[in-house]
Amino acid sequence: MISLLPVGSAVAFIFAWLVLIACSATAGLGPFRLSRAAVVALPFTLAALPLIFTVHEQVIADLVLGPVHLTISSEGLRRFLTITAGSWLSVQIALLLAFTTPFHDLVDALRELHLPRILVSIISFMYRYIAVLGDEASRMLRARDARSAGAGRGTGGSLRWRATVTGRMVGSLFLRSYERSERIYAAMQARGFEGEFRHLGARRVGRSDLFALTVMLATFVLYEVLAFLWLPRL
Repeated sequence: MISLLPVGSAVAFIFAWLVLIACSATAGLGPFRLSRAAVVALPFTLAALPLIFTVHEQVIADLVLGPVHLTISSEGLRRFLTITAGSWLSVQIALLLAFTTPFHDLVDALRELHLPRILVSIISFMYRYIAVLGDEASRMLRARDARSAGAGRGTGGSLRWRATVTGRMVGSLFLRSYERSERIYAAMQARGFEGEFRHLGARRVGRSDLFALTVMLATFVLYEVLAFLWLPRL
């Protein structure tokens, strides 16, 4: 929904942000928790920064840095700000879903939406074993600190030495993860695993769910039409 908004739809972005604030407050997360948490995604929008200098429509300034001549355009600035705002709001929507929905319900929903079984299994395994990998990495870090402590200087060794050790630790963690995955795969095959997790509490999509989905999609379509036809743009 957010990514389909036209360039310069400031009013539509502000309205979507206010709706997210209301949803976050209603869910008990606090009105601005999503906004603060989504800031971590903003540095990735710097990939769109060249748009300010490569779009030569409505030039507003020329910047000369030695042999480099840069042209700043208002149209490029509008596109960059639109991408930044859209990315920030999209991350907030994803966080709202993750904070308010149990993970097994998300997996069941993906399965009922007929996402490929292999992707659903990968997501399930990732969630189940990411904590295991984190614990393994923590043990390796403690072992490194115990073997390289310097008196009064914390972890011993130069920056180059520590970078080398860290690279070897990453390689060792990858090998341990690969070996663990092979053992888990063999154990699950021996138990008759067919590529899909099953549990007694699985939910099915009913008529009420389909009705809610239809209403939600209709609302999104109406919002997009309003954003394209009637809402003002900067």
